[in-house]
Amino acid sequence: MATHMSKCRTWSRVQRFGIAAYRRYSSGSGYPNVSLSSPLPGIPKPVFAAVDGHEQCETKITTLENGLKVASQNKFGQFCTVGILVNSGSRHETKYPSGIAHFLEKLAFSSTAQYGSKDEILLTLEKHGGICDCQTSRDTTMYAVSAEVKGLDTVVSLLSDAVLQPRLLDEEIEMTRMAVRFELEDLNMSQANEPLLFNYYCPERMVLAGVGIEHEQLVACARKYLLDVKPVWGAGTPANVDLSVAQYTGGMVKMDKDMSDVSLGPTPIPELTHIMIGLESCSFLEDEFIPFAVLNMMMGGGGSFSAGGPGKGMFTRLYLNVLNRHHWMYNATSYHHSYEDSGLLCIHASADPRQVREMVEIITREFIQMAGTAGEMELERAKTQLKSMLMMNLESRPVIFEDVGRQVLATGKRKLPHQLCDLISNVTGSDIKRVSTKMLRSKPAVAALGDLRQMPSYEHIQAALSSKDGRLPRMYRLFR
Repeated sequence: MATHMSKCRTWSRVQRFGIAAYRRYSSGSGYPNVSLSSPLPGIPKPVFAAVDGHEQCETKITTLENGLKVASQNKFGQFCTVGILVNSGSRHETKYPSGIAHFLEKLAFSSTAQYGSKDEILLTLEKHGGICDCQTSRDTTMYAVSAEVKGLDTVVSLLSDAVLQPRLLDEEIEMTRMAVRFELEDLNMSQANEPLLFNYYCPERMVLAGVGIEHEQLVACARKYLLDVKPVWGAGTPANVDLSVAQYTGGMVKMDKDMSDVSLGPTPIPELTHIMIGLESCSFLEDEFIPFAVLNMMMGGGGSFSAGGPGKGMFTRLYLNVLNRHHWMYNATSYHHSYEDSGLLCIHASADPRQVREMVEIITREFIQMAGTAGEMELERAKTQLKSMLMMNLESRPVIFEDVGRQVLATGKRKLPHQLCDLISNVTGSDIKRVSTKMLRSKPAVAALGDLRQMPSYEHIQAALSSKDGRLPRMYRLFR
């Protein structure tokens, strides 16, 4: 047995290093004298994959006669992800009643004209190894199914029925109401309000997207199930569609709440006050979207404890300038939200209620410093991290599906990953300074939760963001 294992190790070394290298290894040096930056001796020359003209045709798009767009990207494998994205979400709701988009998300894939119940839908998908999901956001509603490729016809038929032919039975609405109340604690909504957002469910505001299938096959299914289908709420031109452009106004929302007993136990979370300060950025349709994405990555941040290293953002500004210097801060994280009309770059922070004022000033100073000169190393690190995150996320089929669907829904086309990476690489320090300076001219949007006795006024926060150093106005009191 020992002799056999020794022979296996010998052959393994020969395979790894080549015969000549192995002879040097076995001569007594302990390690082979092989350069790590040169090709291994005795090994065939590797052939690497290269980007050619075929990648330009990865995402195919067809517009049907009724305005519906069909977008697909082939990805070899046994399974595919197909779904319908609708340009409709919470931003299209009226002030009252609100929450309809959330309600529709919970009602998705319930009984339809073709299927008597949600169980029937799930059993049908189970035959093809499929699962379904619905997600709503501020401007998009997405119905998606992942299943075997051979079940594509059934999947598109089911999607068409779920989107255009829901039955909205009383018992389903009541069950959904209970689920929403459980999530949001209290939601008062009339049963008659659910169809309001269906005004936006028209073909020209929809995209049928698929990943892992042939484009012609998806187009054929779209013509069969989505071209001449009359929706349950009636055909014709949709009425009362709000085409107005959203206007960013800024403002402040405060929720004074006792957070001292939020987490009890042997190791309770300390009482914290949470704040969020944001400034207007840009729409995802604007050229400034990429520089803002790089700026957000440069700010980074996270919790006061992280088990990660440089790849987890430990060298971002909010770690280096905030969390590493002010150990009493529990969290400082940058976020960038971008929509069709506008966007918001914001920083969320949390700390002990007694240090809220100091925490706010630290965040406003970080906003002011965004308009300074970005270091070459930190800029390159942020760009590399953004490209890395983009490419790693696009390894997943459902993420590719969502990327294809959202881009085609918003712009009618799709930028491929290598095109986005080129745009990221071209971002310069002057781009960061330009977008930051423009952002600082907008009014802040502020949200605060917890013990807010030390919370500065909105006017003071606005004054700090208009100053040169980001400091809050000094407060002088005769009596303390």
